[in-house]
Amino acid sequence: MSSAEEIVQKQRQFLKGRAQAYRVTFNPEGVQTRLVLMDLAKFCRAGDSTFHTDARVSALMEGRREVWLRIQQHLQLTDDELWGLLTG
Repeated sequence: MSSAEEIVQKQRQFLKGRAQAYRVTFNPEGVQTRLVLMDLAKFCRAGDSTFHTDARVSALMEGRREVWLRIQQHLQLTDDELWGLLTG
């Protein structure tokens, strides 16, 4: 295996480990986890527009939403799909 292939393999393993950490931390089977995810969904405006007439407020809300989307990516996407986002 070439050094470039080894680097890619290490990156894929790192991403897989991080995704597993998200899945363990945000295990949707746990009652407390569901409560936290429901709270984060509301706070991060998961299903709402982040538009606001004040650009600073809009940027703040978009930043919150970006955190929600990252959590959801790690919970919903396969390891290969996450790799595709990273390399795509």
